[in-house]
Amino acid sequence: MSLNAPAEIRMINSIAGHFGYLHAEQAAAAVADHIKRFWDPRMKQRLLLLAASDTRDLDPVSVAAAALLR
Repeated sequence: MSLNAPAEIRMINSIAGHFGYLHAEQAAAAVADHIKRFWDPRMKQRLLLLAASDTRDLDPVSVAAAALLR
């Protein structure tokens, strides 16, 4: 991940790392649930825009979680 990645990208990747003990599908669901419950709608919308335009800096679990949020 780039050090210049947007805050939403850094945050979702960090959250995904916390769920690293789960299988990828379970981790993605847990990350998506966390975002639904705790993120401001503006942050979530920005994340979805960023994920739709470029997934280069996103962890694979983060990509799956973003897809679940759509």
